[in-house]
Amino acid sequence: MKTKHLLLIAFLILSGLLTNAHACTTAVIAAKNSTNGRSMIWKLRDTDNLENAMRYFDDGKYNYLGLVNSKDTRGMNVWGGSNSAGFAIMNSASYNVNVGDTTQLKDKEGVFMKLALQTCATLEDLEKLLETYPKPRGQASHYGVIDANGGAAYYEVNNWTWTKFDANDAEVAPNGYLIRTNYSESGTEDKGHGYIRREAAEKVFAKALENNKLDYRTVIQRFSRCTYHPVFGINYRNKFESGTNESSFVASDDLITRHSSASSIIVEGIKPGESPTLTTIWIQIGYPNTSIAMPLWVEGGNNIPSILQYDADIKNSPLNELAMKWKAVGYPLTRSDGYHYLKLDELINKNNNGFFQRIEPVEKEIFDKTDEILAKWRNKNPSPSEIKDFYDWVENIVTSFYKTNKPE
Repeated sequence: MKTKHLLLIAFLILSGLLTNAHACTTAVIAAKNSTNGRSMIWKLRDTDNLENAMRYFDDGKYNYLGLVNSKDTRGMNVWGGSNSAGFAIMNSASYNVNVGDTTQLKDKEGVFMKLALQTCATLEDLEKLLETYPKPRGQASHYGVIDANGGAAYYEVNNWTWTKFDANDAEVAPNGYLIRTNYSESGTEDKGHGYIRREAAEKVFAKALENNKLDYRTVIQRFSRCTYHPVFGINYRNKFESGTNESSFVASDDLITRHSSASSIIVEGIKPGESPTLTTIWIQIGYPNTSIAMPLWVEGGNNIPSILQYDADIKNSPLNELAMKWKAVGYPLTRSDGYHYLKLDELINKNNNGFFQRIEPVEKEIFDKTDEILAKWRNKNPSPSEIKDFYDWVENIVTSFYKTNKPE
């Protein structure tokens, strides 16, 4: 039994080490098991494209907000977002499908998600799109989707077929949520990547559900900034808060958020009878450990806070740029393989002045104000100008924080 356990650990470690940068940790949460009765999707994005921005689109049947690579100035690919019908989608790459497939076409997931946001209002619409989309699709992905009708599901998609996993089905998702990293349940067994990250996510999700805290706040502050390592059974946040850490550094490759993490997007749906335009995006643009989460709504149109939009002068979004400057302090070992090691005491420490400890009270202020104003908007839909006024308030809070706080 001991030998089998050691072999499992070795397998998990190798899986983590072999994961390339195109990897994500994601979840679909059904309304029935979220704290406030609204479905959610979450994507912790890992990619080589570390510069990200948010963008508003009106080029389809439905208007939509999308997470894009900053260098994609034409907006040809979308890596998560929601539209005016209350339909939302995100993805993670799968590395155990299309095994042995010689198809040359690949990496079309961003194109497909853009098309889905342009044309789909429901899960059924997405299924029709999957059926009619030209094959081979050039895709190897899990798409997490919610809609305004309470639909919540994953679609595991390869070049030729797709398989649905319904988060509202108690047999498929007994806890009301589903998690995917970088291997598919419908793919080749024991292949792919992200086994350690999935184990970590399963652990923290179960704990949140047990404590009735499966909400967007927990997703942002405890999942997107998760410091739990399941192989060692250590929550580094607890050790560093108490000052019982043996070193300033941790090996971060197998944490949910690591050096390749570029952003995090959470979409919270609506309850029956509410306007689909009140579907809320929470975006941590840039490295999630150092980026303040901000809310967005499609109804706000192109009034996206400038700190989240592409800036031609810096060729990035300003918040992403700020988050990366703070991130550099957390990863000071720049030679050779130094990026594997996170100086975690810059983020959490017993003096209560780490990045987490400074950022999260500001986020709480934003969370509280957002909940307050959403309660009003659900009784009377806001105008775009009302949303812009709120955006201005949030942007001022965030901008002031980074001006008065330094990462050193």
